[in-house]
Amino acid sequence: MLKWLWLSALAIVLDQVSKLIVDSSMQLHETIPLMPCFNLTYVHNTGAAFSFLSEAGGWQRWFFAALAIVISAVLSVWLARLQKHETLLAVALVLVLGGAVGNLIDRLAYGYVIDFIDVYYDSWHWPAFNIADSAITLGVGLLLVDSFRGGKTEKESS
Repeated sequence: MLKWLWLSALAIVLDQVSKLIVDSSMQLHETIPLMPCFNLTYVHNTGAAFSFLSEAGGWQRWFFAALAIVISAVLSVWLARLQKHETLLAVALVLVLGGAVGNLIDRLAYGYVIDFIDVYYDSWHWPAFNIADSAITLGVGLLLVDSFRGGKTEKESS
C-alpha cells in the first residue's frame, strides 16, 4: 500500500508552501479576515496540538520532533504491511504521516510550528492550526471510521 505515499507528499507540499506564503507575506500575530468565522492569523506554536506544552521551556521541541519521527516510522511499517483491500486504512495512515512530517519539518527548521488557520464563533476562537494539522485530523477521523467498520473489506462494505 506504499502506492498511497503520494498523498503524504501532497499534504507535505501543500502544508510547507502555505506556511512559506504566510511567513513571507504576513507579520507575526497579524490577522487577515477572510469571511465570517474564518481568518488567517499568523502564529508560532512551540507546543503540540492546541499549543499543549508551549510554555515548557524548550525541551518540548526535541520531544515532539522525536515523537513525530517514531510515529512516522511506525506508520510507514504499518502501511507497508497492509493488504491490498485495506484502502481506507492506507489513506488514513498516509494523511497522518504527511501531517506529522509537515509539522516535523517546521519543528526541526524553526523550533516551532507555523499555524495560520483561525476559525472562530463570536469571540470564541479555536486554536490556530495549519494544513498538516488538518491532514492529521482527517486521517484520524478516517482511522475511526475504519475501526467502526469492524474489519470489513471495501467489497463487504458496499
